[in-house]
Amino acid sequence: MRCLQGRRLPVKSGNESVAAGNSRLACATPYSRPPGSACACEAPAGASIDRQVGIMQVAHPETSRSRLGQFIERPAFQRGILLLIVINAAILGMQTSAALVARWGEALVLLDSLILAVFVAEIAARIYVHRAAFFRDPWSLFDFSVVAIALVPASGPFSILRALRVLRVMRMVTMVPSMRRVVGALLSAIPGLGSIAMVLALVFYVSAVIATGLFAADFPEWFGSLGRSVYTLFQVMTLESWSMGIVRPVMEIFPYAWVFFIPFILIATFTMLNLFIAIIVNAMQTVTDADREATQASIEAAREHIETDLHDEVRALRGEIAELKELLRQQPRS
Repeated sequence: MRCLQGRRLPVKSGNESVAAGNSRLACATPYSRPPGSACACEAPAGASIDRQVGIMQVAHPETSRSRLGQFIERPAFQRGILLLIVINAAILGMQTSAALVARWGEALVLLDSLILAVFVAEIAARIYVHRAAFFRDPWSLFDFSVVAIALVPASGPFSILRALRVLRVMRMVTMVPSMRRVVGALLSAIPGLGSIAMVLALVFYVSAVIATGLFAADFPEWFGSLGRSVYTLFQVMTLESWSMGIVRPVMEIFPYAWVFFIPFILIATFTMLNLFIAIIVNAMQTVTDADREATQASIEAAREHIETDLHDEVRALRGEIAELKELLRQQPRS
């Protein structure tokens, strides 16, 4: 469409001028000629475009790595890996049943080995495609670790790691975006949870020292030492048989023991644990807002890119129309 741009066309007379003008008009409007046809005025520009396309092909060759990367990133391939993870989880569960192992043991081992081979091939393909970037991604490192653990021999000093092969099921977290967001929110909440855990530990320590001093002589099995007091207070915090199992027997000897236990329950159970929940919910909201902002930013960037391209095309079309008008104005009237 830009064969006229930047060049002054010679003015001819008579029918030759009209024919030349019509041919140039046909060149300027590619939709008016059959697909695949070309005109003489397009030869230099077409050659330049061919050279540019050749340069782009040299700079960005269609290699086996790029084709493999496109294949492993396809949604169908991702869904297939997710299905294999679910099947592998079922197989690992079935291998815990002695009856099923006695009847289908060899088949289960064979299926488990085949699925493991697919996982190894997938990890190898991802390493081949992404190279060093693979080892900079935490989720990829997690996938690599759980698959590598499954390759540990069943005998020898590392045989205990075979029990961790069930971690292959956790690969589902890396395959499902919503689950990745949940795990990411939990990880981002660790600093806040750590602060609350320190406060809760301080509450437990102070309460255990007080309980040991007050109730150790009469209830040594519950409060005979600092460790026993901490464990008993943890049971009270979880509200597991705290009233009939611990507090009421203590109140039979110490009627005012409720003054100690009720504030402890209010602080440890209803306040601190709710703070844990609040921190996690806040982290989830932060991750959700960040994802929404990232999506909105990508949409805005795509919209701006499209608008810029449209404006460039409109300006180019206006310039070409102006050149066509100038060409028609220069043609003598018959």
